[in-house]
Order: sequence, then structure tokens, then C-alpha cells
Amino acid sequence: MTRNTSTELGEFLKARRAELSPRSVGLPGGAVRRVPGLRREEVAMLAAISTDHYARLEQGRIQASEPVLDAVARVLDLDEDQRAYVFELAGKEPARPRPQAVQTVQPQLRRLLDDLGSLPAMVLGRHMDVLAWNPLAAALVGDFAQIPAEQRNYARMIFSPAMRKLYADWESTARTAVAQLRMEAAHNAGSPRLTTLVNDLSEQDPDFRRWWAAHHVAARTIGTRTLNHPIAGELVLEWDTLTAATDPDQQLVIWTAAPDTPTHKGLRFLASWAADNHEAGRRASG
Repeated sequence: MTRNTSTELGEFLKARRAELSPRSVGLPGGAVRRVPGLRREEVAMLAAISTDHYARLEQGRIQASEPVLDAVARVLDLDEDQRAYVFELAGKEPARPRPQAVQTVQPQLRRLLDDLGSLPAMVLGRHMDVLAWNPLAAALVGDFAQIPAEQRNYARMIFSPAMRKLYADWESTARTAVAQLRMEAAHNAGSPRLTTLVNDLSEQDPDFRRWWAAHHVAARTIGTRTLNHPIAGELVLEWDTLTAATDPDQQLVIWTAAPDTPTHKGLRFLASWAADNHEAGRRASG
């Protein structure tokens, strides 16, 4: 475990400890406390380890064993994503190879995108970079082609004024994006590109800065989002992610809607609108 990851692990445990109250873990409340949450000695007692051992773990001065991490995760009531994050930071999961070249979309995913004409879809890579998309995804979210490649990142886009208007539940969406980016930080510790992204967003947006400091984590899985689209109106979309077997750092994100719902009809209308605009653009350029 490197110094960066050990420090991150300690900060994450401290943040989770601050969110718990004594009563939530079966301890008496006692007098008013100077700091929020559980004390280190309380976490250590509940985890059946010494206070010094836990303090050194939080300070990044010791590498914890799997049983200790299990016990601490139980005491801090970590969910599945948070627990996976802790174990990855501690180096208890086998590290995946880190490609050094610029990441490009897998050919199989590119072909799949091209065949998903009626569903918005895109491929996200490391750090939530947008590697590829289909026309309907561009019509739904925004024209990715107009964004410089080095700035084409979904977490960065979420904090743009356009996205704040697009997502009806923008705060929830943005918090989730930050938590997913935190998980990316565990997978790609020390990445200069990720460091630049986090520094840029921290300087530009106080919401990002506050939520990043909270150390919440989440994996990209499934969910539901409501969009206030300027062309198609309100769309309630379910999104899902598929991980590429040939490159686990690439995920296909697909938005869908149940048949015969207003959203399903809205997507069909948006697909028709996007096709008409694409054809008009092709004729103008020809």
C-alpha cells in the first residue's frame, strides 16, 4: 500500500467514523462531544483491536490485515461499494494492469454502439472519460464532438450549467458522479490525469469540492434519472452499465425506457429528430 493510498484509506475511515453516532452502534450517548461521530477508541473496541492499532491505520502508518479490515468495515456499517473501496485501497484485491497508452474504445463496443440506434448509449473509460457515443446519446446529453478530447469527461460535464438544467435531480446525479469518481481514484491511484481532473473541479465548483471531501464512494451499476430535455420534454430513464470483458476499464452505459411509456415515445421522437438533423448537416456539408 503506497503512501497515497494509505492516506486516502485513513481519510475515508475518518470520514465514515464521523457520520456515526454512539447510539447508532449500540453505545450510550454520553456528554456533548467536541467532534462529531465515534471516537477512535470506540471503533477499536467494537472491532476488537487496540486503539493504537486503529489509530495507526487511520494515520496511514500501518497496513491492515483482511480480518481487521472486515471488522472495521462492519463497525463503520460500510455498504458493498464502500467495503470494496477500502479493500482496494489496502491492496487486498489483485491490481489490474494499467495501460500506458491513451485509452480508445474497444472495437466490439464501437460496433454495439452503432447498432443501438434506438437507445442512447456511450462508453466510459478510466476516470469517467467519454470514449465513444452514438447519435442518440449526443442528442440526449449534448454534442460530445464539440468538446475537446482532453475535456471529454462525464464527471466534468455533470458540473456544467447545461447539465444542471438537464437533470431534474441534478444534485443527486452529481453526488453519485463524485462518489463514482472516488471509486475510480482507488482503481487508478496516482494517475496524473485524475489528479488534474479533481484539482480543476475542486477549484471551479464548491459543490464538487465539498462532496469530494466527504469521501463517499459508489460503483457504476444501475439507476433511474429524470431529464428535462429541451426537445423531448421530461424523460424518466433507467440506466445500466455493461463492463467489457476485453478491458474492464471500459463500460457501456445504456439508457432505456419501458415500452409504451411517455419516455419511450419521447426517445423515439428524439431519435427521429436527431436523424433529421444529422441528414440536414450531411447535406449542408456536401
